Amino acid sequence: MAQPPWQEIEHTADWALRVWGNDLPDLLQNAAYGMVSLLGDQKIPDKMTRQTWEFSLSAPDAEILLIDWLTELIFLLEDEQVLFEDFSVQSTDLLSIRARAVGTPGATFDKHIKAATYHDLRIHPNESGLETVIVFDV
Repeated sequence: MAQPPWQEIEHTADWALRVWGNDLPDLLQNAAYGMVSLLGDQKIPDKMTRQTWEFSLSAPDAEILLIDWLTELIFLLEDEQVLFEDFSVQSTDLLSIRARAVGTPGATFDKHIKAATYHDLRIHPNESGLETVIVFDV
């Protein structure tokens, strides 16, 4: 089994993830999967139907685009208790994306995330693409 393209890292009061990707859309997609992995056990009520959400986002820089994307997902996690199963992010230009998230509303989670923060946030190149550390307020 391959290692996921994110790793939970120690943080004093909140949760943090180191995430990497081949390019910005890949990094954003991996950040979404990593964020969902922090929520612990999730349960879906019977007879709930999978839904698809479409997003179109632009930002003045990559860090704001990342936080805007995760904020949209956190809103759905808290407002509709969506158990996300799949993410797809495509670039429409340098700092714009079209994204799709598939999941089932009505889930319950062991843990909750209040926000993705800008604390020390910087997306930087590494040997295989891009990398960042995201701190989540819990």
